[in-house]
Amino acid sequence: MKIRYDADIIRCMSLFESVTRAKLKDCISNNRLIFIVHENEIGKAIGRNGLNIRKIENMLMKKIRIVEFSPDVIQFVRNMAYPLDVKDIRAENGIITITGGDTRTKALLFGRDSRNLENMKNTVKRYFSINDIRII
Repeated sequence: MKIRYDADIIRCMSLFESVTRAKLKDCISNNRLIFIVHENEIGKAIGRNGLNIRKIENMLMKKIRIVEFSPDVIQFVRNMAYPLDVKDIRAENGIITITGGDTRTKALLFGRDSRNLENMKNTVKRYFSINDIRII
């Protein structure tokens, strides 16, 4: 699957790289901008005390999220769900199973109308050949 960018996304990617000096792998525009940075670049991207995040959010007038890429699908899914405390992630036959701790964690993983889960599925499918992501 080829990834195509429009002019607005390319502008956002260029701004992100110039402000943070971090190597950017991808940018996804959903209800918020998700920037995927290369491995070991997350510290540069966030900046001291989250300064770079606040600066970019003010420049773009949009909420952003920064995720660190990993060539391991399980670690990448863990990075996508990062602020949440996920107990276990398993990959079997193209299906990734996420075991959430309590009901609050599961609800945040799903999101309203399963929006967070669909965004996670689409993002992970861009890099890995998976069939589905399930939350139990």
